[in-house]
Amino acid sequence: MSDKHVAKYPPMGWNSWDCYGASVTEEELLGNARYMAENLKEYGWEYIVCDIQWSEPTADSCWYHKFAELNMDEYSRLIPAENRFPSSKGGQGFKPIADQIHDMGLKFGIHIMRGIPRQAVHRNTKILGTDKTARDIAHPASICVWNTDMYGVDASQEGAQEYYDSIFELYASWGVDYVKVDDLARVDVGPDAPGAGFSEIRLIRNAIEKCGRPIVLSLSPGPARVDQKDFLLENANMWRMTDDFWDKWELLYGMFERAEAWQGIGCKDHWPDCDMLPLGHIGVRTTPDRHDDRMTNFTQDEQRLLMTLWCIFRSPLMFGGELRDNDPFTLGLLTNKKLLKMHRDGRKARQISRKKDIVTWMSKTKDGIKYLAIFNLNDEVKEVKLKFEDYGFDKDAKVSCTEIWSGRQGSLENGDKIALNPHGCMCFEIEE
Repeated sequence: MSDKHVAKYPPMGWNSWDCYGASVTEEELLGNARYMAENLKEYGWEYIVCDIQWSEPTADSCWYHKFAELNMDEYSRLIPAENRFPSSKGGQGFKPIADQIHDMGLKFGIHIMRGIPRQAVHRNTKILGTDKTARDIAHPASICVWNTDMYGVDASQEGAQEYYDSIFELYASWGVDYVKVDDLARVDVGPDAPGAGFSEIRLIRNAIEKCGRPIVLSLSPGPARVDQKDFLLENANMWRMTDDFWDKWELLYGMFERAEAWQGIGCKDHWPDCDMLPLGHIGVRTTPDRHDDRMTNFTQDEQRLLMTLWCIFRSPLMFGGELRDNDPFTLGLLTNKKLLKMHRDGRKARQISRKKDIVTWMSKTKDGIKYLAIFNLNDEVKEVKLKFEDYGFDKDAKVSCTEIWSGRQGSLENGDKIALNPHGCMCFEIEE
């Protein structure tokens, strides 16, 4: 990978999936971008990401239309659906939207599926930069089980690298800063397999290096395998630790085990990803009949717990709700300066202990600030007795602290007892 940092810190932004499924429009992208620029940019939020099916004119929810006709150019490359993104007319693609987002001081991202469009293969269309065609490079046995748009690309075939080079050259010309590639992070085949997995990721990484524009590469969905961390560290900027994460307590509960497995691996430009933040107003168009339109099902305690885990672990933060509908509580989750400082500057995050659904994490900054997060995953109120020897503090010390969520300042001593709500947490910023 290039020595230039494209993700020195875990990326922070908004993604259209949790509220609009596959059906987001130009107005919705730009409306959320304006909100971010006005309310969140100063806190580090910067990416606006258009999720899946942006080339499909008929997309209307997160339910995929089987073998839908996609907008495509003469070189087998998908382009935006003009009825949903009217500024793309005349072959402009996403450039007009990206330009507007850049003018707001933000960055623009898109989602793609790995592979080459099936319709390109069936029509045997051209590939830019080679005399090979879509049919020559397709791996017809390599398909996504939940989406019918693409065949995998056979990396062993001449023209395979040229195809990926051509699409990332296109994205660079549009001004894309971030690409989420789907059906790829869960690598279940060996390093020399011709289809999905290591070989296709390498094609994508090579194409990004050649395209002339810094682009963050995010791999999705998971769960990615910890035993493949070296390959992921070499080739990707983000990779999903989990399958799609929604506002269900059992999924949040399970994230603690995943975070423990991946602790200590994230570093500059390379971040294990807990997935999106299904907070605020979500489900706006995730089903055709709109019956899932809702505010998040997570309680306020669960939302604080979620944000605390994502931030101390240093996962990328991609908010999923319709930003323009944020209430004061939701906005507060995204603008808590001490929480976001922990996310940006924390180092060496690790799980200290887990006993009967009481989980403790710690991290620290280069300038000596320590963070202590204590989580109650139980369904009942629990009282926790602080044990300084577990945290590396002198047992006779009295440490000054601020509780990040309440803002209360005070001190902690060995043996102090704190009460935690069901599915709640406290997070302390500590200066010894």
